[in-house]
Amino acid sequence: MAYPEGSAEALQLAGKLAEAAEGYESRLRDFPADARTLSNYGGLLNLLNRFDEALVLLSRAVEHDPSLADAWSNIGNSFLFLSQYENAIACYRNSLRLDGRHALALSNMGVALDHRGDHTLALQFHRAAITADPDNSYSRTNYAVSLLQDGQYPEGFKEYEHRWTAQNYASFDLKKPRWLGEDAPERVLLISTEGGFGDVIQFARFAPLAARRVGRVLFRVRRELVSLLKNSLTNIVVLSEDDEVPPHDLECPVLSLPHALGITLETLPGAAGYLEVEPEKAAFWRNQLVAEGTNNAVPPLRVGVVWAGAPHPEVQAAFLADRRRSTDLDTFASLATLPGVVFYSLQLGEKADQSRTPPPGMRLIDHTSQLRDFSDTAALVSALDLIIAVDTSTCHLAAALGKPTWLLSRYDQCWRWLSRRTDSPWYDTVRIFQQSVPLDWSMPMVELHKALSALILRHEQCYSASL
Repeated sequence: MAYPEGSAEALQLAGKLAEAAEGYESRLRDFPADARTLSNYGGLLNLLNRFDEALVLLSRAVEHDPSLADAWSNIGNSFLFLSQYENAIACYRNSLRLDGRHALALSNMGVALDHRGDHTLALQFHRAAITADPDNSYSRTNYAVSLLQDGQYPEGFKEYEHRWTAQNYASFDLKKPRWLGEDAPERVLLISTEGGFGDVIQFARFAPLAARRVGRVLFRVRRELVSLLKNSLTNIVVLSEDDEVPPHDLECPVLSLPHALGITLETLPGAAGYLEVEPEKAAFWRNQLVAEGTNNAVPPLRVGVVWAGAPHPEVQAAFLADRRRSTDLDTFASLATLPGVVFYSLQLGEKADQSRTPPPGMRLIDHTSQLRDFSDTAALVSALDLIIAVDTSTCHLAAALGKPTWLLSRYDQCWRWLSRRTDSPWYDTVRIFQQSVPLDWSMPMVELHKALSALILRHEQCYSASL
């Protein structure tokens, strides 16, 4: 649909959201009951993460015009972003009763069902959305994530290539031909960074496989990862994104490697671990931690903890996912008085200061001020017995080192952990504690308390048996 130049709708489509909001507000002052404007403005507020305000406007929209399919779809989006999946599904159902080929309602119905764990039904809606609008990259990417959650990797990673147009990633601005997995023994391949630190750590396992098919691999990553990956990936040239890009012939974003390599669920490499720790740094932390436990008759179980990720407010999908995956240190209060355990904060970022005021009874040691990059963190992790973390880069780091890692997972478990699983084909040492209610960590913490109590007991028994 074409909108008049300068209209609120045209400004919104051009990405001028603040100006679009002013235009909607001006129009609503003159026409407060205009359902279409209420719906469009509510949709804009969803984009601005102002979901409660959006619900007010969208409720007015369907009150004035209950037959407006777009408004019902937008209300569904508000509820979806608030993790109220049953309400979202009901609203998408209303939208689709009015317009059975409403592509966004079909796709987002699929997303809501995926979040609820109903992937078989969700896939039907994703396919219907693509039938209604085959060129919609947003729907194609949602379909890809659904397939990946269901473990259908070849088709899922193929569809996942649509994220190129669904999201504006600078790393997708390729300067050389795209590598599609072909043998090219005389050519140099540049693998570029994509996503966050955890994405790069998880998908770094594929770089050695790519190196078998080309003459040389350059892996360009953020500087915090350079030392770790240089020490871990042989026959790969690891570069910082701060460095000048060397001459090369082919390019591939790191998250496109599984598609290029034809990876299936059964052929995932590196589940036992593929990262290495620098020996000198590992020895430093082993000695440090031993010194901190000299007053104990039995050495304590040393457990690293991470309770929050980075919020990334500039990317809505990442921002919303972080709201669902992150928590506070107080969530770990039930573990505070367990005997025979010392906790080590591995938390960085906005919520790191919470380590200064741990829950009553918790012995929490914080050495994060000494961690300059991921090679330092890896060395500290290597000296610990267990890592308990929400879905962050530290979780991937620990598991890729082969360290026992307990993941606190959100209700709508991220596609990379598959659906409703407590283990992971990506990492042998991961155990997943998933929310049974959206945004509610109480049940995972009950299960984790039992598991940690049992592990402490085994730790003490093993030490006594070794004397």
